[in-house]
Amino acid sequence: MAYVIVFVLALIVLLVIISIIRAARFRPLPEAAADRRELELDREKIAGDLAEMLRCRTVSDMDESKIDTGEFERFGKLLQERFPHVHRHCGLERIGKTGLLYCWKGESSSKPTVLMAHYDVVPADEKGWIKPAFEGIIENGEIWGRGALDTKSTLCGIMEAVEYLIKQGFVPKNDIWLSFSGDEEIYGETCPAIVSELERRGIKPAMVLDEGGAIVEKVFPGVDRPCALIGTAEKGVANVTFSMESQGGHSSTPPRHTIAGRLARAMVEIERHPFGFQLAKPVQEMFDTMGRHSGFALRIVFANLWLFKPVLNLVSRISGNEMYALMHTTCAITRMEGSQAFNVLPPKASFGANLRLLGSDTVDSVKERFRRIINDDDIRIDVVLGMNPTKSSDTDCEEWHKLKRIIKGIWPDVIVSPYLMLGCSDSRHFCRISDNVFRFSPMALSKEQRDMIHGHNERIPVETLVKTVEFYVNLIYEL
Repeated sequence: MAYVIVFVLALIVLLVIISIIRAARFRPLPEAAADRRELELDREKIAGDLAEMLRCRTVSDMDESKIDTGEFERFGKLLQERFPHVHRHCGLERIGKTGLLYCWKGESSSKPTVLMAHYDVVPADEKGWIKPAFEGIIENGEIWGRGALDTKSTLCGIMEAVEYLIKQGFVPKNDIWLSFSGDEEIYGETCPAIVSELERRGIKPAMVLDEGGAIVEKVFPGVDRPCALIGTAEKGVANVTFSMESQGGHSSTPPRHTIAGRLARAMVEIERHPFGFQLAKPVQEMFDTMGRHSGFALRIVFANLWLFKPVLNLVSRISGNEMYALMHTTCAITRMEGSQAFNVLPPKASFGANLRLLGSDTVDSVKERFRRIINDDDIRIDVVLGMNPTKSSDTDCEEWHKLKRIIKGIWPDVIVSPYLMLGCSDSRHFCRISDNVFRFSPMALSKEQRDMIHGHNERIPVETLVKTVEFYVNLIYEL
């Protein structure tokens, strides 16, 4: 027994020494020098262009009868008016119901790039807004309106950059495609149609850049510097309904267990059995990048994930919210329906759940998992919407390093890091034809500003918008 104790203690001491040595060597990696072109941009024009875009009520809706198609047509005409050089030099094709696909021919077609954005927006409950949501008001250095951040600002930034460069007589090294859709917010078919068309033509983008992470602060423990988070993958999504039917009847003579009660038991079982811990590639890469900039105690953890995974699992469960979502498939029960009267047994009852799928979890696997957990063959399980997690993009390629270099040139103090997108974007469809799909919104956003996305009082500082244009100009020079 004494030998066993000595062996265990020696092993523990060895693990501690190894962990400390690895943490001491776990330092920030050297980065290539970044440069930045000085530009003379027309701030007034840029702000005015976005304001006009925000005045188009391009609100998308699952119910097509509620969509004002005239506003979407108006937006397309507006682009022609405000960006004449783009429309003279870049071929425009209309794909599907809302797709606007431009091709800016370069010196070569061997390494094309796709720059993306969507111009549809979610509804705005203007009762909660300080200023009208669709008047494009410019006041105190800010531009107000639904879509100011998500994502008419990036669309404006792309178009301003291309217009500026064409006026300068610039020709890109490789073809650049501008892909804009008007149904991203409702998981529409426009972007898949654009991808299918490019695939049909044999076009394999060297890089795709869409909305995603941004320049943010205080998002990683022990790191005080601002971080530029680039989404290299997205979680999947599934909307699942659970339903039962009965003969209904009067509540004075109920069965031992009503269908509502059995569904309630199913809900409890689902919440009692959360999905397991997974450390997906983008999360590992984020920990490897950001962890190198944290304090020594945290570096011990992030430099030795092979040893501290159980600790991370525990921390994620205690922390909840975003930390938990980075390392687990999440399931949120969001809808419930039953009888409309207290004294009537429901002939049909149901509840719905929204899942965000991580790593190895798929639409099919989670549906089968629910069957096992609920263990009630009378409950019907239907997947209303389902998309599996995307593959992870390469972070050791020319395109990744180029993107990092441009970001560092515009925002010298930031730490550039991969991360996992918890939400879904149109760019997921491009994973079918490109290995390098990156998700980055080139703007510095506070937590307050991030909360405005899909919320009240959405607005963007003019300075932030101008810097977005500057980013795209610098990027296009390198493509």
